[in-house]
Amino acid sequence: MSYLKFDKNLMINLEESLPREMLRTNQSGAYHCTTIVGCNTRKQHGLLVIPIPELDDDSHVLLSSLDETVIQHGAPFNLGLHKYNDNCYSPNGHKYIREYDCEKVPTHTFRVGGVILKREKIFITRENRIVIRYTLVDAHSKTTLQFRPFLAFRNANELCMENSVASRDYIEVSNGIATRMYEGYPTLFMQLSHKPRFIFDPHWYKGIEYQKDQERGIPYKEDLYVPGYFEVDIKKGESIFFSAGLDEVNTRNLAKMYEDEIATRTPRTSFYNCLKNSAKQFYITNAEGHYILAGYPWFKIRARDEFIALPGCTLSNHHRPDFEDIMDTGAAALCKWMDEGVPDRHLQGIDLPDVPLWAIWAVQRYSKDTNNETARKRYGKFVKDALNFIIDGRHPNLHLDDNGLVSTDGTKRPMSWMNSTRPDGSPLIPRTGYLIEFNALWYNALMFAQEIFADSKLHVADVERWKEISDKAKIAFPDTFLNDFGYAYDYVNGTYTDLSVRPNMVIAAGIDYSPLTRRQRKSILDVVTRELLTPKGLRTLSPKSYGYNPWYLGNPEEREYAYYNGSARPWLLGFYCLAYIKIFGLGGLSFVERMMIGIEDEMSQGGIGTLSELYDGNPPFIGRGAVSFAANVGGVLQVLRMLKNLDV
Repeated sequence: MSYLKFDKNLMINLEESLPREMLRTNQSGAYHCTTIVGCNTRKQHGLLVIPIPELDDDSHVLLSSLDETVIQHGAPFNLGLHKYNDNCYSPNGHKYIREYDCEKVPTHTFRVGGVILKREKIFITRENRIVIRYTLVDAHSKTTLQFRPFLAFRNANELCMENSVASRDYIEVSNGIATRMYEGYPTLFMQLSHKPRFIFDPHWYKGIEYQKDQERGIPYKEDLYVPGYFEVDIKKGESIFFSAGLDEVNTRNLAKMYEDEIATRTPRTSFYNCLKNSAKQFYITNAEGHYILAGYPWFKIRARDEFIALPGCTLSNHHRPDFEDIMDTGAAALCKWMDEGVPDRHLQGIDLPDVPLWAIWAVQRYSKDTNNETARKRYGKFVKDALNFIIDGRHPNLHLDDNGLVSTDGTKRPMSWMNSTRPDGSPLIPRTGYLIEFNALWYNALMFAQEIFADSKLHVADVERWKEISDKAKIAFPDTFLNDFGYAYDYVNGTYTDLSVRPNMVIAAGIDYSPLTRRQRKSILDVVTRELLTPKGLRTLSPKSYGYNPWYLGNPEEREYAYYNGSARPWLLGFYCLAYIKIFGLGGLSFVERMMIGIEDEMSQGGIGTLSELYDGNPPFIGRGAVSFAANVGGVLQVLRMLKNLDV
């Protein structure tokens, strides 16, 4: 019995199947994403979506979809599905689906009369190529397959309209064709393992609609170009492979390429295995180094998100070499920015004030996975340089005050992870001055540095300096942030104290070196549990606080206002559960385990086998935003690792 399997009854019910999406990546930035019935509902969906650095920093949809048609006795049965005007779906290929299984690879089983056809898709690792295997499981007469490629050749955040500029030219290659719609784009090679007949029959399919974009109040209609169709006969028990990529492939090797790739996959047979697979999908390797993408399908590599997600997406999966590769790249980029002021072309937001603090926190998780000596040898210099960079006043927007705390100016530009903005670019949540998670991370970084350099005779002066500051911060932190209501202010700016109940205080309660006493942490945890905890993570704002909005719905401006005012974030559960176990000990394990049940339910909802960007703050806690988000996957993986090893 597969962990992720959906039967005919769910698949043919579009209200149930269309909200469920699947994602596969090649660990170099390219991806395939669509719904489990193959109907694209976002402009970012596509069968082959790739980055094209020569054009811009975005992804581009080359091949939007591939419609298959089964022909028997001259009668065609089209397996495709698209949405058009007036809620019209055509050609309704979902009604032939008998089963969908994504244990190893996304697998559809279709039944058309006496024909049973299986379709399996796989992305080739670190190659811009998707391979699809079609197997005719059963048939009682001659069967022919037709394949119609729907081409877009556009930015994934834009739409395509019929135009006279698009090239209809193509060349024949081994068992297929190669074409390019516009100058500047790479050539797309579409080939089959069996020699097909290609019938040049160019048409624009007009008015294809994307339901999720329509719901979001953004443009949602486009035209897609179909140059013609491939036609090939298939026998019972036979498999045919289709390849779409940026270079010509030896079609005789497609079967071996597919089998070699599938042999490396971990089956999605459990909650942990689903998240383990999902974590690997965020890895990005290019000529400059190794990174973690913030999320799919529209996020880029963001420094803060990378360091937050890094320990969970690597160490919690026992992928220590991956952590080292990614951390080495990130630490080098941070050091270059600190030394020369040069931003990294891939790591966006490297100048944000909390990025060095999250990076040190990631090194601390590495130290717990290895030991202090290993961490010091590999990353000790980085930790020391990052701390002294801040202490010496060289960070442009993180200032050390006499009380040992750090402050930032977030009045004109958002400085924290709660970075939603007004139309003029100013922050919707103007967190400025002393931010609670900044100072919790700061105190933790100072204490961790003292820990790993405790036995080093070469760094006695640094350790004494860090200790003097941390001693001040430990006194100032509770005096600054704790209030008489049992929780902590989210930020303090001069005499202004923000009374909003937000989840950032749980970072101070759950971090390894907390500046709070056990009693103070328990008080915070009690408030968070009562007002912020949901089955899908912690709310970004309490229902009792002014401005609470649990629904991430509406047009872009409405969603921007709702983004951090009530929606729930799973990644914060990592700190919440650490705090809970530290306070309640083994007696808290059963509560944390029950909490994970609500998260596991998401494996068959929203993004199949992964976690969405955010969830509504009120029941039924529907997943919203991006299909898959690295920080959420990493945060939950850390909880699962903790439950397994009690590594707190």
